[in-house]
Amino acid sequence: MPEVLRYAAFTTDPAGGNPAGVVLDARGLTAEAMQRVAADVGFSETAFLIRRDDDGPGCYDVRYFAPAVEVPFCGHATIAAAVALAEREGPAPLTLQSPAGEVRVATAAGPDGLTAELTSVPPTVEDAAPDLVAAALAALRWSADDLDPTYPPAVADAGVRHLVLVTRTRDRLARLDYDVPGLAAVMRSARLTTLQLAWPEGDDRWSSRNPFPVGGVVEDPATGAAAAALGGYLRHYGFVVPPARLTISQGVNLGRPSTLIVTLDADHSGVRVAGAAVRLP
Repeated sequence: MPEVLRYAAFTTDPAGGNPAGVVLDARGLTAEAMQRVAADVGFSETAFLIRRDDDGPGCYDVRYFAPAVEVPFCGHATIAAAVALAEREGPAPLTLQSPAGEVRVATAAGPDGLTAELTSVPPTVEDAAPDLVAAALAALRWSADDLDPTYPPAVADAGVRHLVLVTRTRDRLARLDYDVPGLAAVMRSARLTTLQLAWPEGDDRWSSRNPFPVGGVVEDPATGAAAAALGGYLRHYGFVVPPARLTISQGVNLGRPSTLIVTLDADHSGVRVAGAAVRLP
């Protein structure tokens, strides 16, 4: 059994954020073994790293497993792994080769502890098909009137695919009670990893919730990949003008408040997502 570290990402409080498993040395582990470890850990994702010695310092292969499935990319487990490495080796730039592509991560020490900032793969955004939106709304037990017509439903991908739905009200976001198997079936058919359900608070602040039934988890308290996808979505449709900085609050309704900082550059490169992480007792 490999050593599994446990961190909460996008928080400085162990009671907040999204818990992630981290295996810093996954050499010799098969995919089946990684899946068993992730299922045993039970967090929404566990990151498995293998150092790429021939590529210089800070270079790793990484794979991410939820309790029920492997995912190509996971933001909160990336932040957790980067902070875990910085604790042991000092803050330094990292290059992670993930199944979704190359992800660069910067780490830094500050007054509140260690933080990390990842740069996602360049995002893609496409209008969501009406039948996908209708099926997702039915599984969410929402209606079309619950959505803010200013923001078009879309599928955004900054490493994994998310259906982005923006609500009219914070109350609609707070009252999330969905059909778990029904939504999982919809998501599998569209190859979605989570739903990015969001509400604009104003002043570049957003509230977010992310159902993740395909991974064996009802909901994520903090989702870095979905934050990157939301940033790409807002840039794509012109709702923000880069350079821009957004703050996403997630996990509040789960009792695990999380803060994700999204930075959008003027070009259409990857989206930067930053946050703290703290080791769990």
